[in-house]
Amino acid sequence: MIPRSVYTRAWASSLRFRDFRLFWLSTLFYSLGTGMEHVAVGWLVFDITGSAFMVGIAAAARMAPMFFLGILSGAMADWLERRLFLFFSALGGVLVAAVMATVLLNGDPAVWVVVVLVGAGGCVFAFTLTTRNAYTYDIVGPEHALNGLSLNQMAMQAGGIAGAIISGALIEAVGPGWQYLAVGASYLASASVLLLIGKSAITAQPIREPVLQNLAGYVRFLRENQVIFVLMCLTSVTEVLGFTHMTLLPVFAKEVLHVGPAGLGYLTAVRQAGGLLGLALLANLRDYRRKGLLMFIIATGFGLGLMAFSVSSALVYFIIVLAAVNACAMSVDTLYKTLMQSNVPDEQRGRAMGSWVLSIGVAPVGHMGVGGLAGALGAQGALLVNGAALAGISLAAAIVLPKIRRLE
Repeated sequence: MIPRSVYTRAWASSLRFRDFRLFWLSTLFYSLGTGMEHVAVGWLVFDITGSAFMVGIAAAARMAPMFFLGILSGAMADWLERRLFLFFSALGGVLVAAVMATVLLNGDPAVWVVVVLVGAGGCVFAFTLTTRNAYTYDIVGPEHALNGLSLNQMAMQAGGIAGAIISGALIEAVGPGWQYLAVGASYLASASVLLLIGKSAITAQPIREPVLQNLAGYVRFLRENQVIFVLMCLTSVTEVLGFTHMTLLPVFAKEVLHVGPAGLGYLTAVRQAGGLLGLALLANLRDYRRKGLLMFIIATGFGLGLMAFSVSSALVYFIIVLAAVNACAMSVDTLYKTLMQSNVPDEQRGRAMGSWVLSIGVAPVGHMGVGGLAGALGAQGALLVNGAALAGISLAAAIVLPKIRRLE
């Protein structure tokens, strides 16, 4: 039981809603599974192939469905009851994890089998991500949107920290197959908690038009809403140049820092902890007005942080930079989502989140690109190039896009 005095604090205002507390717990369980998957996939593929490029291919397989299913997932989030949609999506994650566990426990699979199953998990994740963000807004409303999305993202980071540590330990102790059974169990727990949520969420009525007509409306929505389109472009640039640094963590762990799977788990946990810190600071802002300007400042800092990876390979320095970079990453990502949802009517917030998912769906370009750059320049050189590009583009965009800079 959370004391009522907590709800009055700026960083915890959304916790006054019972359904949000339950939803937060569901998100925590779900992210426990995704945290375990992130460590397992990178280590497994690099262990099988020894190729940074193949790690990039696996990460691309995870993210490609975001691009191909982004519009469809947004349309379906507006067309279906969001809580039940999330429930069945979580069960889809259970199924994929069970198949992966079976494959791994029955021998050493070819890398393409792993990549195909990672892609299947990415399809489930694309639908889940769109709806989870739109449903957060349903529960807490526009006044608490930034706080609710920040707290929900904090649940994802906290679950990711625990999942990364558990994954590294399980892989080292019993192997990746048994670890995937734990992934499935966490998704099942997430689905179970969703059944406890009531009908109190202030949800816009689902758009009950045929799916193809809904999709046509989606295209019209993007054409008519220039702010959303610009935010999509900025999100895509940040995803391609910034977030793909996560692809290289297995390479850093094995070739630069010389730590094993448990070490990779701890590094992933540090990454998630940095994101958690950034989100805690963002949640404390609650209804901060100058969100557009803050978005550009943090995106520029994100790029400068990536450049800092090239300065030294000392473990302590690497950990500090990794935490700082991901504080920026999670903060700017949450600002993108908040601004997209606050600039559309309630009945189109699923489409807005579908736009965000479509934007991050270009990540395969970045994952393959950073893998190729790492093969040519080394992991540190690849992040130096990407960081310089991200910082430069973010700074230039802040100057030439005053309307976006003034968004509240």
